[in-house]
Amino acid sequence: MIIGVLNQKGGVGKTTIAVNLAAVYAKAGQRVLLVDADPQGSSLSWSSAREGKPLFTVVGMPKPTLHKDMPSIASDYDVVIIDGSPRVSELGRAAIMASDMVVIPVQPSPYDVWASADTVKLIKEAQQFKANLQAVFVINRKIVNTAIGRDVTKALANFDLPVCDRALSQRVIYAESAARGLAVIEAEPNSAATREITGLARSLSNMTTEKAAA
Repeated sequence: MIIGVLNQKGGVGKTTIAVNLAAVYAKAGQRVLLVDADPQGSSLSWSSAREGKPLFTVVGMPKPTLHKDMPSIASDYDVVIIDGSPRVSELGRAAIMASDMVVIPVQPSPYDVWASADTVKLIKEAQQFKANLQAVFVINRKIVNTAIGRDVTKALANFDLPVCDRALSQRVIYAESAARGLAVIEAEPNSAATREITGLARSLSNMTTEKAAA
C-alpha cells in the first residue's frame, strides 16, 4: 500500500499526517517507509530531531521520477507513505502517480477548500492513466463543535471525491511531539490524538482493501 499525502497548498498538515500515519502502521508491526518528496525536507527534519531508535525508515526523494522509482523501492515494505510537495506541479504529479491512494489534508477554512481544486485537478489527470488510483479528503485541525468544522464536509462534496469519516482535531500534542521527533502514538499513547490518527489509519486501510476486493 502506497499512500501519498498531498495538497498543492502549503501549511495544511501534510507532514504531521504522514509522520503519524507511518508511526501507527509501524506500531502495528508493518514494515514502513516514509518518503520525503518535499524539497523543504520536513519529514527528514522530524527524523533528525529524534533521539531514540526510529520506528520506520525515512528517505528524501524530491524527484520528478519518483513514480518510476517507486516499484523497486516499495518492494521491501508493507506500507509506504509519501510526504508530498506543495506548489511544485512536476513533483506533485510524480508523487500522485507513485501512489495507490492520495490523502488530501484540508483545514476547515474556505481558503483551504478553494485551494484544493489544484490538487483535485492533478488527481483527475492521473486517474486517466491510473484508473485504480484512489483519493480521499481528510479534514485536519478541525475545531470541535464549530459550524465551519461541520460545513467543510459539505463544501468538499463539490469536488466529487470522498471525505474520510475520520477527521483530526486541532491539538497541541501534534506540535509538541514533532519537536522531539516523536509521533503522538509514542508521546501520548492513550490520548485523543492517538485514537484519532489510529482511526484514520484503519479507515484508509479499509478503503484500500475494499477497493482491491471490488
